[in-house]
Amino acid sequence: MKFHKSKSEIFVPGGGDVENALASTTDLCFAAHQDDIEIMAYGPIIACYDDPVRKFTGVCVSDGAGSPRSGPYGGYTDEQMKEIRVEEQKNAAVLGRYGAQVFLAYTSSEIKDKNLFATVDDFEKILLAARPEAVYTHNLADKHDTHVAVALRVLEAIRRLPGDTRPKKIYSMEVWRGLDWLCDSDKAVFDTSGHPNLANALLGVYDSQITGGKRYDAATIGRRMANATYFESHGVDQSESISFALDITELAFDPDKKPADFINEYISRFACEVTGRVNRFSK
Repeated sequence: MKFHKSKSEIFVPGGGDVENALASTTDLCFAAHQDDIEIMAYGPIIACYDDPVRKFTGVCVSDGAGSPRSGPYGGYTDEQMKEIRVEEQKNAAVLGRYGAQVFLAYTSSEIKDKNLFATVDDFEKILLAARPEAVYTHNLADKHDTHVAVALRVLEAIRRLPGDTRPKKIYSMEVWRGLDWLCDSDKAVFDTSGHPNLANALLGVYDSQITGGKRYDAATIGRRMANATYFESHGVDQSESISFALDITELAFDPDKKPADFINEYISRFACEVTGRVNRFSK
């Protein structure tokens, strides 16, 4: 499969045919950076890990340049960091038993360019080759510009697809902003409590980020545990660890629906819930 960027590649853990690996994909994740996949889609990863029929594939859209770095990685150039982060992502794909790991090697500025259709073209190719049942990507309320841009390009690509080739479900996930603020009825919940050793290992392979100055491993595990504990105030925890998502299937299938209007509906519902509760107990 040929993509727009010369440095793009498809890695199949353990070797094997790329086309078969993509065709066997049931769960497909589009993420901006190396390690975003393991942060936001651990629920689907372990669901596939334990299922002989389901297969998870990750797509990393950016080239890995520009990440913050310190300590032993403080003097590394962007080119060196690109190589390291690709290798780390491949290690995660092996550990997580992914069907395939795609690297598209775009710069952040290219991803954020709304007039550049190359990313959407590549996403469409992957979607048509994989025909996944479910797609996962970043959420529209994320505070990272590149993350939001990836989510928007995913929506564009899915809207291009003929109806019978579209995934059944599309979810937007937590990374640079959690989704615990959503009204409970609007939350899609993914159980992330299985294989805690694997959860730590998948995040731990990103030594360039953790040792380089960002404790994504501890923060991600902590968020999942906090989600589980604070999800229900009047009942015991049903899971030790969960992640939240927003079902954006309706948005992906409706070309007339603006993404900003869609997410604002959920923000408005949250605002109404908060003001309603305050007003109920105010004089």
